[in-house]
Amino acid sequence: MRLFEKFRKTFASCVIVAAGSSERMNGVDKLFAPLGGKPVLAYSLEACEACPDVSEIIVVTREDKIAEVTELCGKFAPTKTASVVCGGATRAESALKGALAASKEAAVIAVHDGARPLVTPELISRVVKLAKQKGAAIPAVPVTDTIKKVEKGVVSKTPKRDTLVSAQTPQAFDAALIRAALTEAVEKGVTDDSQAVELLGMKVSVAEGDPDNFKLTLQRDFAAAENVLARRAAG
Repeated sequence: MRLFEKFRKTFASCVIVAAGSSERMNGVDKLFAPLGGKPVLAYSLEACEACPDVSEIIVVTREDKIAEVTELCGKFAPTKTASVVCGGATRAESALKGALAASKEAAVIAVHDGARPLVTPELISRVVKLAKQKGAAIPAVPVTDTIKKVEKGVVSKTPKRDTLVSAQTPQAFDAALIRAALTEAVEKGVTDDSQAVELLGMKVSVAEGDPDNFKLTLQRDFAAAENVLARRAAG
């Protein structure tokens, strides 16, 4: 092995899944809704564009949004966007289509939910680097609420809070591993990328997440996101 090859940067692809239906947003497509003066999807594009550990970006979206997403990519991720592809009928199908569209050079593929616009380049780097070392990694934050397991309307168990975390994205994996796992996930109806890898018997390492990296699910989440943006702007 040549000396420079030992330190060569790992080629990492980031798949941004932006093909959802926004069912809980009263018909508003949250990925294209305005947030701080820009479409929600723009923030994930910018974060990946600015991340030194991301080599290329693949965006997966609905067929009717391909032109709009392509325009956003040209504006907010002009140097790293490799392709915009049409998603599938399920989350797993969309993630798989993105993973299959990634470069053959990719050693690591990260999958990010476009509805998490407050992700930072630093968080992306943290997860990609850990995946490079361990083969599979997710960011997560500690659970602060007491969680109850309920069966037939009755509490059956109260798990210890210090063993629980709330998973975030991007989730990053060895490229061949995530392609195989997502292929299985499509067949089994699994929606979480990490779970798909876990079902193959692989261990998934956990990186430090970011409480600000929450998912926009309900309309009130936009107000919380605006507050985060204001705080970041104020320094």
